[in-house]
Amino acid sequence: MERSFDELVAEAEAEPTEGWDFSWLDGRATEQRPSWGYQRTMGERMACASAALDIDTGGGEVLAGVPELPRTAVATESWPPNVAAATRLLHPRGVAVVATEDGRPLPFADGAFDLVVSRHPVATWWEEIARVLAPGGTYLSQQVGPESVFEVVEFFLGPRPEEDRRSRHPDDAREAARAAGLDVVDLRLERLRTEFFDVGAVVYFLRKVIWMVPGFTVDAYRERLLDMHEHIRRERAFTATTTRFLVEARKPRG
Repeated sequence: MERSFDELVAEAEAEPTEGWDFSWLDGRATEQRPSWGYQRTMGERMACASAALDIDTGGGEVLAGVPELPRTAVATESWPPNVAAATRLLHPRGVAVVATEDGRPLPFADGAFDLVVSRHPVATWWEEIARVLAPGGTYLSQQVGPESVFEVVEFFLGPRPEEDRRSRHPDDAREAARAAGLDVVDLRLERLRTEFFDVGAVVYFLRKVIWMVPGFTVDAYRERLLDMHEHIRRERAFTATTTRFLVEARKPRG
């Protein structure tokens, strides 16, 4: 039986959004995955590391799925609900979870890690990454690319200015890494298909990924959500393009 707009929205509003687990969207939305398989690639690097740091771990879900962790493994997170979720998930695996503040230097010594990883960081502080990496160490990150899911963003906010479209471009990441003294050894961008099959999935997504439509609430965007609901009923899905890039950089030994 087809569910009403109000039922779908109320269910999505009531769902907790802490952590970085999107399993609530199973059957309600799909996102094509990048070909490089970030968690598998990260696991390969972790198996060869002696001390690793996961920046912006979210709820720790990705790190927890790595088969073999190094003898020293640390994760940082700044959002308190995620800190608690990551602690519950990662402490049993021997990972220390450290609460950090956005914009503050990482609370670690120079050269403390031979591997630093981060999946979907909000921002990348390349100088700090370079500082905590040991000579010869590696930074591996999967990041949100330019114009990601902009079909959804512009549905609610209207056309975005050029600077928003240019934001998070992998070429900028390459230049910032080099400016921090790191050598970029791999940089790949992919454009991937994303589909939302009901308006509740859109509500949940925007509540969780809060920077897509800043200040999003159901009340503020109710009319556009009704339009989205009708679009999905008519077209069977709302389709968008997700962009992701993989960047791997190394700190020179000399």
